[in-house]
Amino acid sequence: MPLTLYDIEVSSRLLLGTARYPSPAILAEAIRRSGTEILTVSLRRETAGGKAGGAFFQLVKDLGMHVLPNTAGCHSASEAVLTARMAREIFSTNWIKLEVIGHQDTLQPDVFGLVDAARILNQEGFQVFPYTTDDLVVGEKLLAAGCSVLMPWCAPIGSAMGPQNKTALRAMRAEFPDIPLIVDAGIGRPSHATTVMELGYDAVLLNTAVAGALDPPMMAQAFAGAITAGQKAYQAGMLEPRDMAVPSTPVIGKGVFA
Repeated sequence: MPLTLYDIEVSSRLLLGTARYPSPAILAEAIRRSGTEILTVSLRRETAGGKAGGAFFQLVKDLGMHVLPNTAGCHSASEAVLTARMAREIFSTNWIKLEVIGHQDTLQPDVFGLVDAARILNQEGFQVFPYTTDDLVVGEKLLAAGCSVLMPWCAPIGSAMGPQNKTALRAMRAEFPDIPLIVDAGIGRPSHATTVMELGYDAVLLNTAVAGALDPPMMAQAFAGAITAGQKAYQAGMLEPRDMAVPSTPVIGKGVFA
């Protein structure tokens, strides 16, 4: 079943970052094998890369992907808003992955600045994908600010720790049943991606877990399969854990030997 994010419909539930790959060729092959249709791109890379940055953006355009620029590295609402405005000019899209970092070590979002920036950008016609925590109140405020997608973390960016609070992630899914929820940050293994998809999440955004692998294209393919498996498991309806054993073979009708 396709996923609709604002005005775009996509088939893949994997959004892929484009930073830290060993080479453009490896990045291109990872994109191809992942099956993704959405790539996140840092404005800072494009503007600071000179000719290399231009060649990179041409590669992204040649692949025919939807581009989701991000405000990575911004530490205030004003900085994030300015970066988003520049990204719209460069990438010709209203989409923006909004990051306002509040803690230097954990890269946890500054949720106060995030909501402020989201409100301004939504008023300016942006379609905002906010990188946020798994806090329900923050989620409600982002929706009230005009966002139609939420992107909670499951662990700090690049930590590869996987879901640290499945109870909070479940609560977020239950609280916002009709809002696309994309886990962004903290995924390290394909099994982590399967887990969050089994919780009913709509998609997963990855970067470090693929780019940092020994074989990024193979890892991208592994994640694609894991995300599909988790989604299908959630849709099929999984058995809940039980406190005691339940035999798979019925005892009624069993032969009795005297």
